[in-house]
Amino acid sequence: MSSAVEAISCSKVDVPAGPEPDESAAAAAKAKNAAAAASPAEHSECGEVTPHCHEDEEDEEEAPKVIDLGPRVSIKDQLEKDKDDESLRRWKEQLLGSVDLNSVGETLEPDVKIMSLSILSPGRPDIFLPLPVEPNAKGVWFTLKEGSPYRLKFTFSVSNNIVSGLRYTNTLTVCWLSRGGAVDRAKEMLGTFSPQLEPYTYVTPEDTTPSGMFARGSYSARTKFLDDDRKCYLEINYTFDIRREWPSTS
Repeated sequence: MSSAVEAISCSKVDVPAGPEPDESAAAAAKAKNAAAAASPAEHSECGEVTPHCHEDEEDEEEAPKVIDLGPRVSIKDQLEKDKDDESLRRWKEQLLGSVDLNSVGETLEPDVKIMSLSILSPGRPDIFLPLPVEPNAKGVWFTLKEGSPYRLKFTFSVSNNIVSGLRYTNTLTVCWLSRGGAVDRAKEMLGTFSPQLEPYTYVTPEDTTPSGMFARGSYSARTKFLDDDRKCYLEINYTFDIRREWPSTS
């Protein structure tokens, strides 16, 4: 699912008349490839799940500039430092919030667990993506109605240390146009979170599914959750449909 899906539009291609003899074979091959890519009868498989994060040339983001802030220190050490300084202690409490000391320990690396992913649309039951994902899962996970408002809802837990710049990314490809690359890429910055006992909940701004003849069909999606250090906490591949009507709930 993407928060900024755009409908596919057809573009007119001007074919030059009367190609030269030495160009005829290349022109014929080009026309054959274009017809094959546009034919909905030759669908590629969508929705295979990858258990681990990886980077492709298509969806690799530009690595953020690294600012050297010195050695990383565990939250427990941070809380122990200057504990006799009342003003500094209050500032740390305000910065870190209600940190659960039982969930921080001595670990320097944060641990983020994505507990649930759901799609909210007014007047419809919430759609939950299955987590954890079964290996090699295939098939359509859910169906959305064209032109419908929706929000994405994420529930996740943070432990061990502060996670900085947690973000959600999504890459969409129309299944029968998968040779042409991604249709849409979206990013949503969730923020920086300190460890706590209760899970966090984040709801994205409302968006609308695309509509029209060229928007209906099957989409393959790759969803990731990463932080500022490009550590990936979850990556799933799945397929969903956009149809004229909602599926029957009976």
